[in-house]
Amino acid sequence: MTRSPAPLILLDLDGTLTDSAPGIVAGIRHAYGVLGLPVPDDATLRSFVGPPITASFAAHGVPADRVEEAVRAYRDVFAAGGMYDNRVFDGVPDVLRALRAAGCTLAVATSKPEVYARPICDRFGLTELVDGVFGAPLDEGTSTKADVIAKALATLGRTSPVDPADGPVLMVGDREHDVHGAAEHGIRCLGVTWGYAAPGELEEAGAVALVDTVPDLAGAVFTQLAA
Repeated sequence: MTRSPAPLILLDLDGTLTDSAPGIVAGIRHAYGVLGLPVPDDATLRSFVGPPITASFAAHGVPADRVEEAVRAYRDVFAAGGMYDNRVFDGVPDVLRALRAAGCTLAVATSKPEVYARPICDRFGLTELVDGVFGAPLDEGTSTKADVIAKALATLGRTSPVDPADGPVLMVGDREHDVHGAAEHGIRCLGVTWGYAAPGELEEAGAVALVDTVPDLAGAVFTQLAA
């Protein structure tokens, strides 16, 4: 009897699996201080969590010729320990175990540089609960969420756009970049509302459905896989 291919669930990291805002926001504040530029308001600072940081600096008052300086200043704080000012959302490990027990292949797909994503997943016990951790290159301005997803798909033996014969693929994320990046590969995205999206952001981007609480995530994933 032919066995059905395992579903592949791609999981965003910041705002989906972990509450990473404290460390990221502290680093962003530091960078603006080093550059002598006005620090954005709290809502704007939270919007930095998720997208490539180079794009966020450029969009929020940092001149194009100073973006690299801002990134260096941010990483001075982040790499020195700020990346661990972070926590796994309550219930996430249980969800990952439930998905794996149901036969799903799990992979983290984040816009965060992989050199940071891997030790973060190691530190917080996520690496052992997934089948791969994929992130951007250190020069993240050269990468998009779609590029990270492409790397994950290729490494895990999936095609792009996804072929239903290879088994279903679903993205889970908290920002519009997750939705758009997945769509470039013909993948639907399930949005989670406990992350850092602005009101209406996920709906406008085209998330297939929204999940409001971590305990409901596994059930929502199974619903989408059956759709």
